[in-house]
Amino acid sequence: MSKQEETQSRVRVFALGGLGETGKNMYVVEVDEEMIVLDAGQMIPQDDMLGIDVVIPDISYLVQHKDRVKAIVLSHGHEDHTGALAYIIDKLQVPVYGSKLTIGLIEDDLKAKNPSDKTKLKVVSPGGNMKAGKIRVEFFRVNHSIPDCLGIAIQTPQGYVVYTGDFKIDQTPPDRKFSDIGRMTDYGKKGVLVLLSDSTNAEVPGTTPSEKDTEAGIKSVFREAEGRVIVSTYSSNVYRIQQVIDAANETKRKLAIVGDSMMKVIDISKRLNYLRVPKNLVISVDELSKYNTDEVAVLCTGSLGEPVSALHRMAKGSDRQLSILPKDTVIISASPSPSNEKSVGRVVDQLYKLGAEVVTKYPQVNVSGHASQEELMFMLNLMKPRHFMPIQGEFRMQFAHAQLAQTTGVHRDRIHIVDNGDVLMFEDKKAIKASKVPAGNVLIDGLGIGDVGNIVLRDRRLLSKDGILVVVVTLNKKTSEFVSGPDIISRGFVYVRESEELLEEAKQKVSDTLKTCMSDNVNEWSSLKSNVRDVLSRFLYDKTKRRPMILPIIMEV
Repeated sequence: MSKQEETQSRVRVFALGGLGETGKNMYVVEVDEEMIVLDAGQMIPQDDMLGIDVVIPDISYLVQHKDRVKAIVLSHGHEDHTGALAYIIDKLQVPVYGSKLTIGLIEDDLKAKNPSDKTKLKVVSPGGNMKAGKIRVEFFRVNHSIPDCLGIAIQTPQGYVVYTGDFKIDQTPPDRKFSDIGRMTDYGKKGVLVLLSDSTNAEVPGTTPSEKDTEAGIKSVFREAEGRVIVSTYSSNVYRIQQVIDAANETKRKLAIVGDSMMKVIDISKRLNYLRVPKNLVISVDELSKYNTDEVAVLCTGSLGEPVSALHRMAKGSDRQLSILPKDTVIISASPSPSNEKSVGRVVDQLYKLGAEVVTKYPQVNVSGHASQEELMFMLNLMKPRHFMPIQGEFRMQFAHAQLAQTTGVHRDRIHIVDNGDVLMFEDKKAIKASKVPAGNVLIDGLGIGDVGNIVLRDRRLLSKDGILVVVVTLNKKTSEFVSGPDIISRGFVYVRESEELLEEAKQKVSDTLKTCMSDNVNEWSSLKSNVRDVLSRFLYDKTKRRPMILPIIMEV
């Protein structure tokens, strides 16, 4: 490539999700006028996102320039990298590329959420490449906690933009498919313009244990358990699912599977030959009662303590088919995200109260799927990037990763800790921070996509804190007289039977305010409601130090 071509090309890199947070991974690489989207993930809602089911990235910038978006390329099948796809693909209408298992997992999700969708799903392999528009994309194998994970390298006139996806350097992967160290080394020799690398475990010293290491621990628990063994893990952790299947088979326990997402992943993985399930091992939940407790095991979702998860329902006693019994052994084989630690803690407490034995750490029943410090530095040394952008993780993780990059020789001025929406523009291999693009949260609540915003969330938080007061009054506008009311309905504010005096005073305040307004010829509905709300809010705060939501309803006859 000529020096002139290199100088004239423009490369822009930015994130629409995944920076300063856990989940919602989506990164965009622009080469001149064309764009490639890397992953399309969802995020578990935070505690203050009341009633929200899922959080996905804001793709308004991509929709605005959708004629320039050439493809979505997926690194692997976990929902924090693929979960947004079904919600956004119809707005972009571009082909989606991923490994065999990744495409298999998202195909069913796309059909379930949008049966009429005709998205082109294209399977790619490690060591392969594809072209989207004029942009050439290459793939290399990395290890993680799910098979078929890809690192992604995008050719640009200034050098490769390399995206690691989720990775660790696993020396004994369960499927014996190793990270492609040779190909990573080649990219380092050819020239990496910027490396986008997973920061999740950047604060963790040493190396991350192999996925193989949990096999012995899980089998040990199965052998020693006196009653049922209930295993909760990510539904997409195919390696861990296989280990549970093997442990159940080896200890001659029948295995029941609970949770739609778990059953879906197992069916797809079996069909695509990523799981081996012995014949007659799996039974239905209804059949559990036919066996002694030490002859059965249960595999379910809910390792993050999600309110709708099977494990959470069992712990609360609200599951229609299963409840926790004394002498049950519960294995929680997953690491909670920072936003879910409290939820997991509550579930574990409840399990202990019900007499269960809970195993989370020892024997080793869980390992991280993300690279620790030594592996992160190894990746940096292989790639030898000119610029480095730590991604995927909260700010402190990005910061720790940036410090690791400095120790490997990446110049401080070429390490870029940015936020979602910040654009890094590369010209002549030099980086500048360009103008910001829109990047925020789109909230999924039931069937609504993005129809719940900050104002609705604020109202929900207010309702959850101090409740609501509804003030109902009927006025005759001509005579300025009350026809009925004011009546006050309280929900979540005070117990009415014990607060009659307070509510009577509140009614009088409303009555006096409306009479004053009418005598002053203030008769616009909006003004009347505003005056009632202001007076009542001050009065109630003085009396109770609470600020309930006040909803005046004024009717005219």
